[in-house]
Amino acid sequence: MRLGLLAGAGEFPIRFAKAARRAGHYVYGLGVAGMASEQLAEACDDFRFAPLARIGKAIRLFRKARIQRVVMAGKIEKTVLFHPFRWLRLMPDWRTIHMWLRYARENKKDDTILLAVIREFERDGLIFDSALKYAPELLVKHGFLTTRRPTAAQWKDIRFGWDLAREMGRLDIGQTVVVNDTAVIAVEAIEGTDRCIRRAGELCRRGGFTVVKVAKPKQDMRFDVPTIGMDTIKTMHEAGGKVLAIEAGMTIIINPDEVSALADKFGIAIVAVNAEELSLLAAA
Repeated sequence: MRLGLLAGAGEFPIRFAKAARRAGHYVYGLGVAGMASEQLAEACDDFRFAPLARIGKAIRLFRKARIQRVVMAGKIEKTVLFHPFRWLRLMPDWRTIHMWLRYARENKKDDTILLAVIREFERDGLIFDSALKYAPELLVKHGFLTTRRPTAAQWKDIRFGWDLAREMGRLDIGQTVVVNDTAVIAVEAIEGTDRCIRRAGELCRRGGFTVVKVAKPKQDMRFDVPTIGMDTIKTMHEAGGKVLAIEAGMTIIINPDEVSALADKFGIAIVAVNAEELSLLAAA
């Protein structure tokens, strides 16, 4: 199958492109200029960059390449929407303006904006799929990913933070909550997970905190799937975090063996759990 890849920042788009090609798919990559990695050119069969606010150009490139199915992968920095003179910086084309006025005027939540993008592409017959449809092996499985395991007190923080993180996801604010001694230290918003963790380190100088990252309830797997990688572990170590709890079967882990080895080196526990398991632990 000929797949289009609409790529943002991070390593996830690279991992997806390689996995999809190994599975026998042709991958035409289109990276958001200033965000997507140049390494995608080697990972895809063909690759181009396109400005963030030029949806019309992206649609034309995909159609010219005879693409009908598209996958969205990688982080899009929403902070650009709050730069001064953002319209002059972005220089949106007519299709982007149409998308914004037609589908995204109500608010600037992640789900609102990304669903608006999908709807605009669908007007030209381009259908978005989840990356996991073509590379399901990228999802983390249930269990401990490190030698070190959470203590009883840290399990309490995981249970405490889990419902809060799910609620933040339901409100489409963020997917990460940082907890220490059953107190919320930081909540992810527009800044992203790594900056949230750094802020927690500034507020909790003694360190030892727990990071809980979960999927949104009724997560649309076509976009915004929780993702962790080496940078997450490095940031936790620098900030003083000691436990990372993620949702099994709903989280993408980039380079899992390397992530586990680095976490073991830094004495960080990583555990992939689910809501049912935490309910049983709470009742025990």
